[in-house]
Amino acid sequence: MIQIPAPDGLPPVLAGPILRRLEPGRLVLWLVGSVPLELTLLLAPRGGASWRLLLDESHCRVVPVGRHAFVHLIDVPLPEPLPQDTVIEYDLLITQGDGEEAGIGQWAPHLLHEGAARPNMVLRSRSDNILYGSCRKPHFPAPDGLARGDALLAECIERPDERPAMLIMCGDQVYADDVAGPTLVAIHALIRRLGLFAECLEGAVVADSEELYRHPASYYRREELLPAAHSNEALRDRFFGGKEKPIFTTANAQNHLMTLAEMMAMYLLVWSPVPWQLVAVAPPPALEPRHAERWRRESKAMEGFCGSLPRAARLLAHVQTLMIFDDHDVTDDWNLSAKWEAAAYGHPFSRRIVGNALIAYMLCQGWGNRPDVFKAALEDMAVLAATAAPDDGACADNRLDAPVQDALIGRLLAFRQWDFVIRTKPAIIVLDTRTRRWRNRRRPSHPSGLMDWEALTELQHELLDESAAVIVSAAPMFGVKLIEVVQRVATFIGQALIVDAENWMAHRGAASSMLNIFRHSRTPGNYVVLSGDVHYSFAYDVEVRESDRTPHIWQITSSGIKNEFPRGLLNWLDRLNRWLYSPRSPLNLFTQRRDLAITPRLPDARHQGERVWNGAGIGQVWLDAQGRPVRIVQHNADGRPSTRFLAPGQEASAAAAAEQRLGSTD
Repeated sequence: MIQIPAPDGLPPVLAGPILRRLEPGRLVLWLVGSVPLELTLLLAPRGGASWRLLLDESHCRVVPVGRHAFVHLIDVPLPEPLPQDTVIEYDLLITQGDGEEAGIGQWAPHLLHEGAARPNMVLRSRSDNILYGSCRKPHFPAPDGLARGDALLAECIERPDERPAMLIMCGDQVYADDVAGPTLVAIHALIRRLGLFAECLEGAVVADSEELYRHPASYYRREELLPAAHSNEALRDRFFGGKEKPIFTTANAQNHLMTLAEMMAMYLLVWSPVPWQLVAVAPPPALEPRHAERWRRESKAMEGFCGSLPRAARLLAHVQTLMIFDDHDVTDDWNLSAKWEAAAYGHPFSRRIVGNALIAYMLCQGWGNRPDVFKAALEDMAVLAATAAPDDGACADNRLDAPVQDALIGRLLAFRQWDFVIRTKPAIIVLDTRTRRWRNRRRPSHPSGLMDWEALTELQHELLDESAAVIVSAAPMFGVKLIEVVQRVATFIGQALIVDAENWMAHRGAASSMLNIFRHSRTPGNYVVLSGDVHYSFAYDVEVRESDRTPHIWQITSSGIKNEFPRGLLNWLDRLNRWLYSPRSPLNLFTQRRDLAITPRLPDARHQGERVWNGAGIGQVWLDAQGRPVRIVQHNADGRPSTRFLAPGQEASAAAAAEQRLGSTD
């Protein structure tokens, strides 16, 4: 590996490249360097001439986030369109001090498939083959679904017509609110190594980020440092505390990330193996005995995560990757209710924490989805970065200016363009179900609708005159009914926060508006809804009744990439749901489902009675020319054979084939 000069012996590239928006006439990529890099983009379509494009300031915006950390936002309009459905090799050449150039194979060889000299991409003419998933928690004790996705890609790397058109990450790409102790130690070591910017913390027990990192409660006891005020109704418990959720799982917020530096370091550590090489294996901090065993479990899980990280990074360097946030990208229960919002945004410290997560999300995820809408926010970010690293070097403590930081946070909290549309065939419409919510004004403690009336109206406008559409909703539009009923009961008794009562049917106005969109005469006849969030996977065939036409909807959920639901509990919930809410159950008449005909697809490797699949991995769906799914698969990360969700007509043939195989064995 060629060593390119960088401060303190740092490698030139810390993370990336990640392929974001790929169009024949435009390429969008993301990369983080330890210095501002002089880059040249090389494009080499198979069977065609190669191109070289110098990435000057008009094509590559460099955003400093520390003394030795620079986000490179690469947006290249091409002089002529690239060919579609063709393997296109590419490279990012770094010009060294002596004028020599070094490519990805030299500074990031882990991104190359066996025998390849450069990474490659394919610009598919149709979005008819999609990888998707959500919920990638590094320290969950399961293999990484992104590494499984890399193995799938390796099988068809030279067959462009078989490669996925895109990878859609449906939420919880990072867990800012649930961090392993060893990961937090690595985050703090990386902050020091890269000189990530410091900040003041108004309203906090500690005065600034440096004091936070040194505080004895910084590991596993951060609830002692978090805000509390009478006007916030026990914000510590409702927003940040380690809430007990006895029905489903326990959410742990004791290592909740707080500063922008922590958020940025987290992204580097979950998307690239390089930063892990920069942080020495540090011994655990002084821990109470009750935390020592947890540290050992988390350390073992993180070893597995780091071992598969090169393969995950390789997938992101070869496939167009689109992303949208869900709550854990910021914090658990983010904007769950109007009451939650009043508590969280009414305190300067909690507002800063949420805002820091949004700044990091903009730089690492949001910009690459829709670059054109972030120009003003990036200008504000440049002003903010200049306060910590002015040109004259006058700032000795590397600290961000608090008023400027709060102004940027205010802009992002009011931002209304996190959603985005990809005009392919079929159209891909990715929803923001977190920041434009339909608040319950009469009962502010009740869950808000996942999208407000204005956002739903805009969704309808995007769908008009499309023949088919893929809608990405972080939470399933049509979920497991029994679990939704449990959430509704908890809401009724005032405990919505305990069960994360967030689903489309929880708010009557949002649910009714969404169903009316499906009924509209000018919206598509076929919809595929891709979702995550729930930590299990399933597929439903849905028809909307009482309409002049019958729109067909396929709710397809893959969750998690590296997360799972408690197995025994999910089996019982699945069986009870089958008994109580079968397609012919009269209980459906008392729900929003009275207007729907929902038929679950059964996993082909199921146990008796199962309709959902529990296992970390990555989902994949193939669509026909009309935008209808012809195959739905959950690829299991643990090495089990892939699980296929069978349409009603496929079940009998699959059972007969299984019996035939069994008979031949006997």
